[in-house]
Amino acid sequence: MNVPDDLLYSSDHEWIQQIDGGVRIGITDYAQDALGDVVYVAIPPVGTQVAAGDSFGEVESTKSVSDVYAPVTGVVTQVNAELAADPGALNTDPYGAGWLCVIELSAADELDSLLDANAYRSLIEG
Repeated sequence: MNVPDDLLYSSDHEWIQQIDGGVRIGITDYAQDALGDVVYVAIPPVGTQVAAGDSFGEVESTKSVSDVYAPVTGVVTQVNAELAADPGALNTDPYGAGWLCVIELSAADELDSLLDANAYRSLIEG
């Protein structure tokens, strides 16, 4: 499984990349592999308030429908509109073109509770 060292991870299999203005969020390679072929993605619109640990979207695959959980609290400031036309980007490029949204953090200290790459590898290999 691909687990980039420069990202943070949630135990719910979302990745978090710190960027100017907040964090970019997506699902991990492990998650997309477990889901199978992704056929639909639902993400909240810009302006939506999300709370860490709450479901804020859905990924539907040929196998199942899975919730996406907010790894941090904040406001959605960008969404990846390209996923509507190409939800399969979650499978082919989960850490690039398959990003879901950008959240402006309400509390930056929430990042401290996330997993680094080594801890996430331990989780999925466990």
